[in-house]
This record gives sequence, structure tokens and C-alpha cells, in this order.
Amino acid sequence: MNTKKLTLNAILLAIGLMLHQFTPALGFPMQPDFALATLFIIMMINKDFKTVLTAGIITGIFTALTTKFPGGQIPNIIDKVVTVTIVYGLLSLIRNRLNKNIVLALILPIGTLISGTIFLTAALYIVGLPAPFNALFITVVLPATVINLVAGLVLFKIFDASLRRSGAAKSFDL
Repeated sequence: MNTKKLTLNAILLAIGLMLHQFTPALGFPMQPDFALATLFIIMMINKDFKTVLTAGIITGIFTALTTKFPGGQIPNIIDKVVTVTIVYGLLSLIRNRLNKNIVLALILPIGTLISGTIFLTAALYIVGLPAPFNALFITVVLPATVINLVAGLVLFKIFDASLRRSGAAKSFDL
């Protein structure tokens, strides 16, 4: 991995951490996970699984440290590692067949739904849920899916434009 990609990954991870830290909870003690949006952008930039998995583990640790869900530390780590593995597989199937904006528009909501489902399932079995699974899925995961789609596309456009203006876009195969 070159220094430019490493630096951009670190910046995206830091932005994801800050967004996760400052995002308020959406009813119940749960919040939309903007760190996921930055994780999916990292997945778009990096094609190798080792880098993507490492970013997923780091994102899981960061979100575990900043979660507002009581006992949500372990479910956050589990959710990010499993989500990154599933989404990487999906991404490798469609990455070269569709426009990057369409790929991201598909990956953001699908990945958020996968992540939310895994998080709730892990939390259910590890610490329990403060409300029924379906209620949390409808009131937190579905709105977070829409929010992550919009936020992720906006963030990606900003990073894509700044990479193109700086001439660094060639380094990232975007």
C-alpha cells in the first residue's frame, strides 16, 4: 500500500470516528453509524482484502469506544468485521461492472442494513436489547440506512473531487 492510500484511509477513519462520536442517539440508546459510510468509502478506494479487513477492525474498535448503546462494544466489533467481509464479497462482484457512484449507492444501504442486523443480533444474544428487535430495526436501522446513503454519497463526492483537483485520483484508481 502506498503512503497516499494509507494517509487517506487514516483521514477517513478519523472522520468516521468523529462523526460517530458526535452523532446523537435516535431514540433508544442507538445512533446512525456514520463510521460505516467512511468504511465503505475506504472499501471503494482499496481493493485488497487485508487493508479492508484492517479498516473494519479499526472501525469496530473506534465505534466500540464511542458507542451510546449499553454493552455495545463487542457487538460493534463483531458487526464491523462481519459486515466488511460480506460487503467486500459483494463489492468484488460488482466493482468493475458498474459506475463507481452506482456501486456506492448500492453498497451504502445494503451494507448499513447488514451492519444494523448483525449489530442488533449480536447485542440481542450478548447483552440484550432495550426494545424488541423489530422496533429497533424500524426506528434505528432503516432511518440510519437512508442517512448513511445520503451522507456517504456526499462524503464520497467531496473526497473524489478533492482527489481529482489535487491530481491524486490516479493513485486511487477511482
